[in-house]
Amino acid sequence: MFFVYLIRSVANPEKTYVGYTANFRKRLEEHNAGKSPVTKSDAPWQTEILVQFRSMEKAKAFEKYLKHGSGHAFAKKHFWS
Repeated sequence: MFFVYLIRSVANPEKTYVGYTANFRKRLEEHNAGKSPVTKSDAPWQTEILVQFRSMEKAKAFEKYLKHGSGHAFAKKHFWS
């Protein structure tokens, strides 16, 4: 299975991140351990939304959608508020 996840910084709640992974628990641990350059300064992180896919291609496409244009606006309206 593959996952698209939306996480929010506990220390800095206005900071959010969207990502894709095949192992969500491990990936969240990496974010919280400071192993991701993009998220290390705002750790710890908590899960807002976790979406599971059977297809890697569909997961990657959904992640890309949420990071750009109308998908970014959709996430902001429905997931981050």
